[in-house]
Amino acid sequence: MKPISIQDDIVPIGEFKTHASRIVRGMRETGRPVVITQNGRPAGVLISPDAFDQFTERERFVAAVQEGLADSGAGRTVSDEDLTTHFERRARDLRRE
Repeated sequence: MKPISIQDDIVPIGEFKTHASRIVRGMRETGRPVVITQNGRPAGVLISPDAFDQFTERERFVAAVQEGLADSGAGRTVSDEDLTTHFERRARDLRRE
C-alpha cells in the first residue's frame, strides 16, 4: 500500500459524501488509501479491495506463525522420523487405492 498524501488523501466526511465516486476513482488510480475525517479527527480509512486482501492475508499468515510458535513452545511437535513414517504410510495407502 502506498503512503498517503496529506494534501490529497485526507477528506472530511461531508466532502466524501458529496464526491464519493470521484474519491474512490482517485484512490484506485493512485493506489493510496483515503483517510475520512469527522469533526477534524480520523474516522475511517478507505482502501482498495486488493489492499484489503493483502492486509488480511498478512494477518492470517502472522496468526498461523504465532500459533505454530505457541505449539512448539508447548511441546506440541512431531519428530522428523514420525512425520516421515506418517507420509510413507499415507503414500503406500494411496498407491493401494
